[in-house]
Amino acid sequence: MTNATDGRPDETDPALPPTDRRQGAPPSRRTIAGYAIGSVGTGGFGTLPGLVLLYYLTDALAVPAALAGLVVTGAKVWDVVIDPAIGYATDRDLARRGSRRRLMTIGALTLPVFFALTFAVPAGTTGTAAALWVLVAFLLAATSFSLFQVPYIALPAEMVGSYDGRTRLLAWRVAVLALAILLFGAGGPALRGDGDSLTGYLVMGVVAGVTIGAGMLVTARTAPRTTPRAAAGGPLGAAPRGAVRDAVRGSVREAAGALRRSTPFRMLLVAFVLQAVAVGAMLAGAAYVATYVLDSESAVSLLFAALIAPALLVMPLWTRIARRTGKERGFVVATVLFTVATLGMVPLLWVPGPWVYAPTALAGIAYAGMQVLPLSMLPDVIAHDARVHRPGRGGAFSGVWTAGETTGMALGAGALSVVLGVTGFRPSTVDVDLVQPAAAIDGIVWSFSLLPAALVAGSLLALARYRLRREDIDGEDRQ
Repeated sequence: MTNATDGRPDETDPALPPTDRRQGAPPSRRTIAGYAIGSVGTGGFGTLPGLVLLYYLTDALAVPAALAGLVVTGAKVWDVVIDPAIGYATDRDLARRGSRRRLMTIGALTLPVFFALTFAVPAGTTGTAAALWVLVAFLLAATSFSLFQVPYIALPAEMVGSYDGRTRLLAWRVAVLALAILLFGAGGPALRGDGDSLTGYLVMGVVAGVTIGAGMLVTARTAPRTTPRAAAGGPLGAAPRGAVRDAVRGSVREAAGALRRSTPFRMLLVAFVLQAVAVGAMLAGAAYVATYVLDSESAVSLLFAALIAPALLVMPLWTRIARRTGKERGFVVATVLFTVATLGMVPLLWVPGPWVYAPTALAGIAYAGMQVLPLSMLPDVIAHDARVHRPGRGGAFSGVWTAGETTGMALGAGALSVVLGVTGFRPSTVDVDLVQPAAAIDGIVWSFSLLPAALVAGSLLALARYRLRREDIDGEDRQ
């Protein structure tokens, strides 16, 4: 509903959950816990494939690096197509059913099956055939993940009404996300073993898939229910039913509209995608750094511990920085710190050794801010658009956001695969131990240090044009 005099959303708008949407009301513990637990799933799916999938293809299934990169990138770029459509569909669900639960539940129930199948390539299948199996299974898993993730990202703008309240909600979500990344990043390779058996990969896929799906399902069942907007004559309620063509057109129109209308959204998205490419390259490169630079496959777990443990400890620090200086300024500080940390890893070229855990820990401190701050800025962007234009279109923003994030992570892995191919990396199977050329080792280090540093530094150009401030959010809500 809107106020007839000024076009602003009415305080009794049925699409806004009660209590936490009141101006200044902090999110309840139940709201925080129910929302945060979903990050067990998103952290697992975002971490484990990025960490082991490219390595699984090149070092267990003898898939050439260039083809392996196409598999990983192609399956994730699929999100560019489906995420805006899912965003449109979840907005329609909110209008017609009063909740975003339906798609979230479908994604949570189907993802464990497809995730396990990704790592269930039959014994003796290698090369192109193995790549095709992984591509199809991972594409289906990515679709299930998007069915959950797109509405999940849209929820904070509807659950909490204040600038600082959203920071608190997202801080706990990112704390759980960091813990999930640590558990999956260290536990996944541990379940797999030393990578010398396809059975180890299958066990990892089954256990991780079930855990991811369980976390998603809990949050899907706690997503708020409200009065359907369609019953109140909301803007999406009158849309034609069931026509695929209309749905496709609607999703494209809403996604393009979100990008066109909101300069803060465009700038925030560009910065976040560039950073996702950087993180994706590091995530995919960690197993290669452990195996070929540090000469220990188990070192990948230590790299993850060094990256994520500090992030868990400093999460409250970034929340305080956001309250004192603003989220956007805190985001800049975190970005600069991450750039410095990754540049500090360049000496791996000449002096590989355990000293790398120190700059990795510094990057972990910055990574915490690079997660919690933009994720808490996104619902501010959605709320601002709802005030200026109309409410009920959070799914359009979250669809584009999720597509950008997952594509960025995939492009990071793709960039690594290109570097590996150019520098002469040699693929192998689980029972073969190859010596890599020196150029390939150098390429692994560059992809883990200088490339991420350049990408993250470049994101500062977009952040400089992000103009939304605290008074633009809380000031509007007081009007």
